[in-house]
Amino acid sequence: MNPSVRSSLLAVAWCALLALLIATAQSQERQVLPQRVASPEGGLLIGSLPGSQQLHLAISLPLHNEEQLDALLQQLYDPASPNYRRFLTVQQFTDQFGPTIVDYQRVIGFAQSHGLKITHTFSNRLIVDVSGPVANVDQAFQVTMQVFHHPTETRSFYAPDVEPSVEAGLPILSVDGLSTFNLPHPMLKRAQPNVSVHGNATGSAQGGQFLGSDMRAAYGGGTALDGTGQVVGLIELGPYRLTDVLSYFSSLGQTLKVPIVNVVLSADGICSNTEPPPGPCDDGEEVIDIQQAIAMAPNLSALLVYEAYSSSVQAVDAYNQAATDNLAKQLSISFGWGGTPSSEPSYEQVFKELETQGQSSFVASGDAGASLSGGYPGNSPNITDAGGTDLTTASAGGAWLSESSWIGSGGGWNTQSPIPSYQTPMINSTNGGDPSYRNIPDVSAEANTDNYFCANGSCQGGIGGTSLAAPRWAAFVALINQQAAANATATGNPTLGFLNPTIYTGNYASGFHDITTGNNANGTACTVGTLGCLSTGVQGFDAVTGFDLVTGWGSPNGPAIFNALAPPSTNSNFSMSAAPSTLPLTAAGSGGTSAIAVSALNGFSAVTNLSVVIPGAPNSAPAGLTANLSATSIPAGGAPVTLTVGTTSATPGGTYVIAVVGISGGLTQTACVTVELPAFVGLTATPAAGVSLNQNG
Repeated sequence: MNPSVRSSLLAVAWCALLALLIATAQSQERQVLPQRVASPEGGLLIGSLPGSQQLHLAISLPLHNEEQLDALLQQLYDPASPNYRRFLTVQQFTDQFGPTIVDYQRVIGFAQSHGLKITHTFSNRLIVDVSGPVANVDQAFQVTMQVFHHPTETRSFYAPDVEPSVEAGLPILSVDGLSTFNLPHPMLKRAQPNVSVHGNATGSAQGGQFLGSDMRAAYGGGTALDGTGQVVGLIELGPYRLTDVLSYFSSLGQTLKVPIVNVVLSADGICSNTEPPPGPCDDGEEVIDIQQAIAMAPNLSALLVYEAYSSSVQAVDAYNQAATDNLAKQLSISFGWGGTPSSEPSYEQVFKELETQGQSSFVASGDAGASLSGGYPGNSPNITDAGGTDLTTASAGGAWLSESSWIGSGGGWNTQSPIPSYQTPMINSTNGGDPSYRNIPDVSAEANTDNYFCANGSCQGGIGGTSLAAPRWAAFVALINQQAAANATATGNPTLGFLNPTIYTGNYASGFHDITTGNNANGTACTVGTLGCLSTGVQGFDAVTGFDLVTGWGSPNGPAIFNALAPPSTNSNFSMSAAPSTLPLTAAGSGGTSAIAVSALNGFSAVTNLSVVIPGAPNSAPAGLTANLSATSIPAGGAPVTLTVGTTSATPGGTYVIAVVGISGGLTQTACVTVELPAFVGLTATPAAGVSLNQNG
């Protein structure tokens, strides 16, 4: 053989071998998922988690075109941009930024190939819920699930021995549910026995305790806005009894008119109404959130309770369902846990979708005062953090008189949460913020332990915490959005969306009660002169003029805040209505109809496109519940469209909401129809007049 030919053949052979070796190495490469779930230091190993134990996980896929998404978010909240408040629909967001159908099927196939069962999918394709034995989870993510003694709490927890990994190139961002080291905790604060918590208690309840309706009177400034046409969503991580909610309003002689609709992402997310309280079901956080939200906005079209309770689902599922429903334009959570934005990438993606769709999100800042390591999701740059105040009203049920900071108001920063761009101009030596990190809280509301509540089968006073501030703010934004909906422009949707980019411009100071007295000293000694150290040598922050790390920008000041954030206008617009708005069905298997009408306002003359949304669809919607429209659009001045609602024998008794969404150009309006099926038996509370004892689940 010619030597040159032999050399050429050898070169080809070596190239082929090298290519094979590279391909083999690449096939064995794995990508470590960017989150901290492995066992932290200090946890004493007990042993391996049994291979047969079932785990329930949420697998998140990465967004596409995230740089373009971030650029769009800047435009959506910039009044000078032509895209200002031109929020996207769920379908638009999914098409532009969601994982592809091919990617979603790849992840589903990956899970199934490792023996994991698909339990829940979402239309935005951001998350796939799976379940399966520990042995299968170990093999899928190349970990060994182990059990440890918790280093600071009297319990055990499980976690993988190493960070999870998957084959290189597989479109997986993170896996939630592999560790129970950080468990969510409610931000409730109970009054200590025989300790006076308010020197000038001015609430309407016995002993000067505050009612939710007192908050509406104090912060609303006598407004007639009541939440009409708006939907509030609550993210709840524990079960509750409807009877406790009913007891609250009936004990006060107040009529409960808001449909409470459960979107149950967990089969054990509802307390048994036949079980005598208190039993094993502590529903304090959940029912108080519901009571406060409804009291602030007593005529909401619906209150959606996203139940993500137990190990079978993660809180990110509840947020993602709220995003894919896109009905609640204001959301609240009163739970927190350890973590940072970088360790919770699945949540950050969903928060960005909420922002893009014009949905506000609030979270309680915590009740332990100043903190330099605040937990998640409060330290996220994509959610509005609500701190606490100590309110005094002019009289029982009267107007706002004065307000100081609440000593327990969570405030400070986390050194693993970079400062968001909207916050940078407002951090200075006066407010004591850190120019490098996310500073909290953003806003605040009354949180002292002088509030009346009903929970666990009884009613009393003595509850507080920033967990009351968050749902109060979410419901208050529903009032603002009610006015915004009536004053929308044809180029922008009628909602505020993410509040922070707007309020941090500093142009809306008149919309807040600026709280300038008090602090949130937590009792920890510190070195005077360092950030976060008061002159007394105790860690904490002072409430000062303008933004501060105790009360943020302050509490809502109605009616100034309504007109500042949603100024009146005479722009071309439309409204929607449903007649009847309630369908009391006689039994499962029955149905009904409602006429959906569009009314032109200020010369509106365009066609309105219609669609139907059932909260929780497709996986968490009530079985057998259907809704269809006789037409998918209405021309200006056109005849009403018929909504036909049906159920089957499999549809459980309860209260449900069907939303008909109308879109015309940049305008979006919604009409809701409440569907009532026969109630559960065994409820013990006496309802107020007109209250239905319906509850799904």
